[in-house]
Amino acid sequence: MGVSVFSLKGKLALITGGGTGIGLGIAKTMIEAGAKVVITGRRETVLQEAVDTLGKNAHYRVNDITEKETLPAMVEDIENSIGPIDILVNNAGTHHKATAQETSDKDFERILQTNVMSVFALTRECARYMLQRKKGSVIMIGSMAGLFGIDKIVAYGTSKTALTGLVNALVTEYSKSNVRVNAIAPGWITSNMFLNAIANDPQRKQQITNRIAMDHFGQTEDIGHAAVFLSSEAAKYITGVVLPVDGGATVNF
Repeated sequence: MGVSVFSLKGKLALITGGGTGIGLGIAKTMIEAGAKVVITGRRETVLQEAVDTLGKNAHYRVNDITEKETLPAMVEDIENSIGPIDILVNNAGTHHKATAQETSDKDFERILQTNVMSVFALTRECARYMLQRKKGSVIMIGSMAGLFGIDKIVAYGTSKTALTGLVNALVTEYSKSNVRVNAIAPGWITSNMFLNAIANDPQRKQQITNRIAMDHFGQTEDIGHAAVFLSSEAAKYITGVVLPVDGGATVNF
């Protein structure tokens, strides 16, 4: 047992939205744990810079997950040219800040397309290979907004709640083939998306700070370490969980 049970040596992880923020933090910690990673995103310059920082065990593919018709070919390309995908981290997502009354059908659909439907489509494509090999780990990056209500993000909160339902449904089908499906629910993590969300809104920042039981925001590597654990042999009997990494925000009033 010992440290090796937490190792990802010899494993390949596909991380969507891996060029920045939480995705980059996950890529970094997985490489430190011995994995190779493939990061995806829409902007090649961002991905190239990330790979240059991450080193020789990092690769990238330019991809927009909302273009679902491109996903089968991308997964096949990675499987054939880099190696079998052992770990899928569904990290890419988008945000929309508006009250419910100001959220249009188009806005709502756009968030669900990216945060739920694209996640399912990519998971299904990766699972084609994982189920045949009878091993694999799928991780959804959820949110505190999927565990309790937060105002002004009705579409985002609904999409992240839907991921819990997706986890539950996939567990019932994938578990017999030893493909595990879990979610991480990050709290307030220092990333561009979060910092942009609270910029120019000191009242909201104070509200968030009051909610966290610990005395600081999280770091992207905090999510990365949780993802490493859930993908490792240390978690081989863990499937169907939603793991909050939130400094106690879910239980603190």
